[in-house]
Amino acid sequence: MAEEHSQHEIEKDEARKRYEFKKSLERLEEKEGSGTELISLYIPPDKQIYDVTAQLRDEYGQCANIKSKQTRSNVQSALSSILARLKYFKTPPENGMAIFCGAINVGGDKTDLESIIVEPPEVIQTYSYRCSSTFELEPLKAMLDDKYVYGLLVIDRREAYWGFLRGTHIEPINGTNSTVPGKQRKGGQSSVRFERLRLIAIHDFYSKVGERASAAFLAEPNFFEKFKGVLIGGPMPTKEEFASGDFLHHEVKKRIIGLFDASYTNEFGLRELVDNAQDALRGVGIMDEKAEMSRFFKELIKENGAAAYGEDSVRLNLEAGAVDTLLLSEKLRKARLTIKCGNCDYEEIKTMQIEAGKKFKDLPFGRCPKCQSSLFLEKEADIIDELTELADASNTRVEIISEDFEEGAMLYSAFGGIAAVLRYPTGM
Repeated sequence: MAEEHSQHEIEKDEARKRYEFKKSLERLEEKEGSGTELISLYIPPDKQIYDVTAQLRDEYGQCANIKSKQTRSNVQSALSSILARLKYFKTPPENGMAIFCGAINVGGDKTDLESIIVEPPEVIQTYSYRCSSTFELEPLKAMLDDKYVYGLLVIDRREAYWGFLRGTHIEPINGTNSTVPGKQRKGGQSSVRFERLRLIAIHDFYSKVGERASAAFLAEPNFFEKFKGVLIGGPMPTKEEFASGDFLHHEVKKRIIGLFDASYTNEFGLRELVDNAQDALRGVGIMDEKAEMSRFFKELIKENGAAAYGEDSVRLNLEAGAVDTLLLSEKLRKARLTIKCGNCDYEEIKTMQIEAGKKFKDLPFGRCPKCQSSLFLEKEADIIDELTELADASNTRVEIISEDFEEGAMLYSAFGGIAAVLRYPTGM
């Protein structure tokens, strides 16, 4: 039990780190500069810092050739800022680092020099220096890709569909219909001849499905490293006939994990297949998240169930120490703001949606209802970070739920992205 608990803590920390990393990339993606003033610098762990600083000093000298005085000044300021930050590093961190620096447009023809260092979750492989009007983020975005994928295939004698399971995301690819005749033969045909033609049509259909599905699976980048296996769904005996025949490419066929019942063989059937393959996929992210959402829904429909949703209700239960598992949507983008009066002791706390390009510190917060002095923003916190701190204080598990499956999407759309399974019913 202790080992299982420890493993869960590791997975929980990884989910939080992934969320934080994804959020930091979103913030970087919003930033824009003028011309080619934004610098993106990728330093792998085996790169010598003195080699990097030598190149940056050379780049600083080359800036003298930039015709625009403003661009020249902004690029030189960015390079100076990076060189100053690199003085604190004898060697790069374990996975290397990415530095993003430049004059960011903040509106009204104004700019603000920003310098951001990102320590990535995976090793940076190559050294890169780039100047552009936006930051180069593709190498970091690639680290968000799911490392393992499963092939999904549902088939009966009428149609078939195939796709991928990537982490928690089901990705439909394509499908095809068959020309297999029904069991009712036309008049004048002998039953033996009709059955022979029907078996030929079934074989041809299986061959077509196997060829097209195999091509899709084998086209997956790094197939031999990332492709974990194939799940096949459908009615009996179709899926058994298909799996036992030589219809799939041999590299795909030997990766068949199991056969599972599925009543649908269209795009919806891929979701049904994943649901029915829970035991085979135990430990895969989507199944863990589905299990947590299933617990929530079971409690929700009870007359006096131990479930809560919505920020206000969940917050009250967290403060009371009544939450067993806190469920937060990965799509949640809100901030918890502490607003104060500059003259008296008035304070208010509110939650606001985070919008691209908007900074809360630049918003007008009106006047104090007590003394009519101007209100100002004292503190800003991401709501997932803030609720997670509350949860940690009462030893509450936190699950960050993706929206790549139906129940996960419902958490955000129907419950505002915040829900909880309680330790006991509270009525709050």
